[in-house]
Amino acid sequence: MKLRALQFFFVAAIAPVLAATLVRGALSSGAIYPLTFVDINGNKLSTADGHVTVLVLATKSDWEKAHVVGDRIPDSCLGNPNYRMITIVRFTTKHGVIVRNVATAFIRHRMEEAAKRLQTRYDAQKIQHDARSDIFVVTDFDGSASAQLEEPAEAGEFRVLIFARDGKLLARWSDVPSARQLAEVLK
Repeated sequence: MKLRALQFFFVAAIAPVLAATLVRGALSSGAIYPLTFVDINGNKLSTADGHVTVLVLATKSDWEKAHVVGDRIPDSCLGNPNYRMITIVRFTTKHGVIVRNVATAFIRHRMEEAAKRLQTRYDAQKIQHDARSDIFVVTDFDGSASAQLEEPAEAGEFRVLIFARDGKLLARWSDVPSARQLAEVLK
């Protein structure tokens, strides 16, 4: 009988820990997440450094979805130093140095293409600012960025998260949000 009581106690004691482990990965709206990243150019970025941050978590196959999110950012946020979009490109398999260098060069090329597209929007809005300086990409070869988001490194799910200036999670989507949805959160 004592063994059964001990087993019951053990299960009761471990259940909350197990439940927390099972729901890990689900960031909660309203909670504060002061996450930090270093982008491809060596810039240190944070979700709690005074910017409203649109964070796009994508794999290399989701690159076009990330572009669509960027295209749907409201014009009022363009060139505005209070707003920033960070794209984290998550690699789901391990790569050696040579493949990492090739992938980084390819990403830099894609960033230049995105900067040209964004500069067209800036010019149309008469924003006197270099669009390239507003594009932030984090390469997640080792899963460290994903780990901060409580995402397993091997997970391949596309995400869009919006953080307030203090790192408070305002909204999250697992697909590309509409322009209206983004505008409502970014107002």
